[in-house]
Amino acid sequence: MPGDANLLPAMMISKRFRDSNIPNSPTFLLRQGFGGHGRPQTVWRNSSVASRAFTLLEIMIALAILALLVGLAVTNLDTIFGNAQGTTAKLFVSESIKLPLSSYRIAMGDYPSTAEGLQALITAPASKAESWRGPYFSDPKLPVDPWGEPYVYKYPGVHNPKGYDIYSKGPDKQDGTADDIGNW
Repeated sequence: MPGDANLLPAMMISKRFRDSNIPNSPTFLLRQGFGGHGRPQTVWRNSSVASRAFTLLEIMIALAILALLVGLAVTNLDTIFGNAQGTTAKLFVSESIKLPLSSYRIAMGDYPSTAEGLQALITAPASKAESWRGPYFSDPKLPVDPWGEPYVYKYPGVHNPKGYDIYSKGPDKQDGTADDIGNW
């Protein structure tokens, strides 16, 4: 009998070894790194945690690089948003204003004069009230450019003699400078 007691652990070891090679057995799944939930899990076998973790120096270097990138992005925000303002103004003068002015022209027979201005798209001009079908803007106030200035409207245009000129004075808010953004 004492010999049988020694055989029992040997049989258990051989059964565990035998089960570890059978797919879907608990021993096989644990050996493969699955915890029974169908997803892989990290199994730490005979390796130290320190060899797989980041050192303090590596973390500090990563944070320094991240801080550098954030600093560069923050200093360039003005440039990024400055370009967006110019694009917004260009889009308005070349595209957004076309439909209201064309609708006015169809109803009234011509574009508003320079004296009537863009205000004619919101309220009826005194001399043309009977044929006015507006307002031609959904907003009851005149649009302003991204710098808070009203758009300049001229009909007939200087740059477009057969049409109208509409432009923003640009970031310097001065009429007739190089940074004016117009539909020409």
